[in-house]
Amino acid sequence: MTELKASYQEVLCGLCKDKAPLTPSRFVVACEDGHLDDFPYAFWVHGTYPQDRDDHQLVLQAEGRTSSLADMVVICSCGQRRSMADAFNPSALRELHCTGRRLWLGKAYRQTGCSQPPRTVQRGASNVWFPAIASAISIPPYSEFLAKMVAHRSNTLSQPEALEPASTWVLEAVVKELDGRFSVEDLREEIRRQFHGDVQEEITDEVLRGQEYQALVAGQRESPDTDFVSEIMDVPKKYDTWISGVRKVTRLREVRALYGFTRLKPRTEDSPDVKLAELSPLDNHQNWLPAIETLGEGLFISLDRDKIDAWAASDFVVGRMKTLQRNANKAAKQRKQQSSKVDIVRVLLHTLSHVMIDQLSLDAGYPASSIRERLYVQNGIAGILLYTASSDSAGSLGGIAAQAHADRLASALAEGLDRHSWCSADPVCIESTGAGTDARNLAACHCCVLVPESSCELFNSHLDRGLLVGTPGEAHLGFLGWVNNAPAQSARSIGSARTDGSATQAQTDHSLWAPIFDGSPELHDVITELVELEVTPDQWRATFGASNQWVVDLSWTMKRVAIVVTQKGARDDWLADNGWQVFSLDELDARDTASKVADAL
Repeated sequence: MTELKASYQEVLCGLCKDKAPLTPSRFVVACEDGHLDDFPYAFWVHGTYPQDRDDHQLVLQAEGRTSSLADMVVICSCGQRRSMADAFNPSALRELHCTGRRLWLGKAYRQTGCSQPPRTVQRGASNVWFPAIASAISIPPYSEFLAKMVAHRSNTLSQPEALEPASTWVLEAVVKELDGRFSVEDLREEIRRQFHGDVQEEITDEVLRGQEYQALVAGQRESPDTDFVSEIMDVPKKYDTWISGVRKVTRLREVRALYGFTRLKPRTEDSPDVKLAELSPLDNHQNWLPAIETLGEGLFISLDRDKIDAWAASDFVVGRMKTLQRNANKAAKQRKQQSSKVDIVRVLLHTLSHVMIDQLSLDAGYPASSIRERLYVQNGIAGILLYTASSDSAGSLGGIAAQAHADRLASALAEGLDRHSWCSADPVCIESTGAGTDARNLAACHCCVLVPESSCELFNSHLDRGLLVGTPGEAHLGFLGWVNNAPAQSARSIGSARTDGSATQAQTDHSLWAPIFDGSPELHDVITELVELEVTPDQWRATFGASNQWVVDLSWTMKRVAIVVTQKGARDDWLADNGWQVFSLDELDARDTASKVADAL
């Protein structure tokens, strides 16, 4: 502003004869310590700062040939000119030192001696500002009306004099103003709790999450004086082997506070040392943070942690954890950072959470981008809270909480897990050994479990569909196959029921027929015969055709063999034209169909 001889009150150029209005520059420079300043146009065009700057008038001109940066040219009145094409190179301004400006704090707050190199960025680019946000769910007693009322009147009620007998009339006036919804003594107790209690250590996110989990599990009845309601619901019988509790959260309040920000790089679990820029100067530090509060509703599910831990000790899970850890170590080594430890239980819950978000977007009437997840993974606990908390049109309409009823939840889980048992990108997806940023995912892609970034706590990382549904040939080793012992036993007994009731090793291996047997009653007879013939399943309800428009009940892709329950002319003709042998249960009984399939394989 000073170089343009303009005042902060009147944003007009003092160098122009007609006092033209000033426009914010399209280009700025920033450093990783959070500083921000104008782009050094004079330095850029001359290679150094000219001593007689007043004799050098600069113009930023668009040539109009293309929309690229090469078309943006800085022209000086001395005849020098240079395009902006190379300005975004990381080493373009290596000869400059960062000015240390923190313009959001005011002109007086400039850090001297910043050693970070400045980088050119566009003013509206996403890497100019990465917010650091902490969020929390209000739980009792913080969610109660009395607590909120005292907090809103903290300027007066936080003073020690408020508890003295002489100030009783002030408290009585507050009670009267609120129609006597609580007594003076209740008000005193809340003031003591909030402002004059024992000095506590800083509450970490882990402690906060543990308190939220306990409040959700304990439940809270409907009351007009609370922003937190958690109703205890029945667990669907089909899933009570691994779901320990379901809560219908009809009302919740979420607070999201901004405690800093970064430039050029976000602060994540893989880069926790990225420096946060201050929101207020150190000599005028504030005891508050800018925050928003939103009201919403949600669905909470707690899982049997003992069964999860037992499953997590299996060779299948340990092998996939080692793959993820190896990928994390490799990425950390490239960045010269310490690698974070992979929590395979968190990966399982995170994947299940994304499956449910995708399904709730179909059943509950909310777009997936408005449904948020909150994971509770600590020693002895495992839970998922899916909720929406927004003030816009995708706010609290009751759609998610309604899914907590046992019949609706059972239906949503069945459909969601069935749809995600395969992916349109399979077998590439399910056989992946590293996907996503830094290969932090295994079987996860945009065709299956990735969700909008606004919904995910972990930036769409630490996901593996294989942990849930298993992998080809090892479906029974996934969590769903492992934990559902009853369906697996029924599948094993299919073959043994025809002999002496004991299952052979070969028949036991066919327990991977379990999810197919459990989900397709029309295939029970033919599956029984296939198990007896020791045929291993390949694909269930896979889609084929030029536009994947046809569903085939059972198929063995490598051998081009298929079983269909009913005949469909166009589909069956297409399969035959492409070299498939198709056996229909309309024409053959179960025994003949299984025999022909075994021969073909």
